[in-house]
Amino acid sequence: MFLYLGGDVVVPVKEIVGIFDLRLRISPVTREFLNVARDEGIFKVVVGDERAKSLVVTTREVYLSPVSCHTLKRRASLAPDKALSFG
Repeated sequence: MFLYLGGDVVVPVKEIVGIFDLRLRISPVTREFLNVARDEGIFKVVVGDERAKSLVVTTREVYLSPVSCHTLKRRASLAPDKALSFG
């Protein structure tokens, strides 16, 4: 199953390490982590920084997403058979 992060970005749910709320205060350790991710070339902004609501860490990359942390967690926890249910 894949998780839609916004824009044209989807990631496999099995690769997600964590989903974090950016509205909370970002600690110096988190800032350092983001700087290292940026330096390593694995930092991706799904939509402009000013609209970012969540930080999604995967085994391959780190994403800033405009989708709220709560919404991403809810989408990630959907059962595969219900994820595409329209009825």
